[in-house]
Amino acid sequence: MKKFVKPFSLLLAAGLLVLSGCGNESSSGQGNKETFKVGITQFVEHPSLDAATEGFKKAMEDAGFKDGDNVEYNFQNAQADMNNTQTIANNFVGDKVDLIFANATPSAVSALNATKDIPIVFTSVTDPIGAELVESFEKPGANITGTTDNHPDGTEKTIKFIVEEAGAKTIGVIYNAGEQNSEVQVAQVKELAAKFGATVVEASISTSAEVKQGAESLVGRVDAIYVPTDNTVVSALESVIAVANNEKIPLFVGELDSMARGAIAASGFDYFELGYQSGKMAADILKGNKKPSEIPVELPNSLTLMINKNAAEAQGLEVKQEWENIAEFYEGE
Repeated sequence: MKKFVKPFSLLLAAGLLVLSGCGNESSSGQGNKETFKVGITQFVEHPSLDAATEGFKKAMEDAGFKDGDNVEYNFQNAQADMNNTQTIANNFVGDKVDLIFANATPSAVSALNATKDIPIVFTSVTDPIGAELVESFEKPGANITGTTDNHPDGTEKTIKFIVEEAGAKTIGVIYNAGEQNSEVQVAQVKELAAKFGATVVEASISTSAEVKQGAESLVGRVDAIYVPTDNTVVSALESVIAVANNEKIPLFVGELDSMARGAIAASGFDYFELGYQSGKMAADILKGNKKPSEIPVELPNSLTLMINKNAAEAQGLEVKQEWENIAEFYEGE
C-alpha cells in the first residue's frame, strides 16, 4: 500500500491544477484573447465630429470590438489647438497603441507626423491629398487611410441654392486660415460663387473667441453668410447664429448637424455614418484582414440638401413651397 501513495498523490495534484486552470479561464471568459489599444484624437468637440467618433465606435462594436472587453479607447480632445494635436499623437506613439483614429485634418496630419508604423484611420478630412496625408484615394500610403467629408457635389449644391434660390449676390465666408481644410473650401466657394454670378467676402479668424467678431465684420457687406466645415468656427457657431438672427442675414453651412443649431440650409450627410465607414476600416486592419495601404479613401455614402424653416424665418428668408422638390425640410425645432 505504501508504495502507491506518492504516484496517486501526484496524479491527484495534477488533476487539481488542470481543474484550477479551467476554472480561471471560464471565470474570465476571455482566456488569452488579445486586447487592442486604440487612441482617438479629435481636434475639437462639436456635433459633427462627436457624431463621427460615435459612428466609429459603433462600427468597431458591430465588428466584434467591444469597449472594455477586447478594445480599450483613449480619447483625447485637442481643444482646437494645433500644438495639442501633435502632443496627443506623440503620446499615443509612446503608449504603443495598436491604431490611431484621427478625427479632423489637424489631428490626422499630426498623427502621420508622429508615426509611419502605427496604422492611422482618419475621418472628417476635407482634402486628404492636399493635406499630404495620402498619395491618392485609391492608393493612400503605407500606414494611413480613412474617409473624407468633402463630397464633390455638396458645396456646389449649397452655393447654387444661396445664389439662385436665396438671391444672394455677395456671400460672406467665415473661416480659420490656419485650417488647411478650410483654405481648400474657401477656394472652392470662390470658384463656385463666380460660376453662379456672385462674389465672396472673407472673414478670417484664428480662434473660437474671434468668431463673433468675424461675423459682425460682415454685417452690411453681404447678402448671406456661409460657414464651411471649419472646426474652429463650427465649435462656436452660436455666435454666428446670433449675428445672423439679429441682423437678418441668412446663414448657410457645410454640414447637416448645424441645422439643429439654427442654420438655414446645408447640403451634407450624416457624420455618424462617415465615422462608421472609418470604423469598418479600422476593424479590418485590427483583424489583420487588410493593411491601410490596401483600403482606398472613401467619400460619404449619401448627400442631402436640407432646409430649416424656423431658421429661415428667424433670419428673414422667405421659404418657397417649390423647395420641397429639391430639398428635405428639417423637422426639429
